[in-house]
Amino acid sequence: MADQKKNTSAFTDAEREAMRERAREAREFKKLSGEEQVARKIAEMTPAERKIAKAIHALVMGISPKITTKTWYGMPAYYLGNTVICFFQAGSKFESRYSTFGFQDGANLDDGAFWPTSFAILEMNDSVEKMITQLVRKATASE
Repeated sequence: MADQKKNTSAFTDAEREAMRERAREAREFKKLSGEEQVARKIAEMTPAERKIAKAIHALVMGISPKITTKTWYGMPAYYLGNTVICFFQAGSKFESRYSTFGFQDGANLDDGAFWPTSFAILEMNDSVEKMITQLVRKATASE
């Protein structure tokens, strides 16, 4: 029987691509400012995703002068110091039917034993902007 290479990786193709993209960011993007990194990633998105990403970017960056931005695993991400607080994941990145706005461990959103860390987003409107603003303000509040 001929040797057959069996894929035993626990990662999907999309996840492996995200890891390769993160390595590329570490090499190539480190020379760019965070704003330049995010602008490049947003420019690569589909028109509908780009519209949402630009709106989120403007909204989040306007919440606090302490928030900075750069890419994180190929996604626009928003930081306090060196800690990722939140990010925008285009649906096309992982062939999902929707994009998401998500939060990382550094976000101060803890609420008992169970709380959401990611939200599907299909469009920006006043209600969505209000919710994002409230969540990011809470996420970035000092304890």
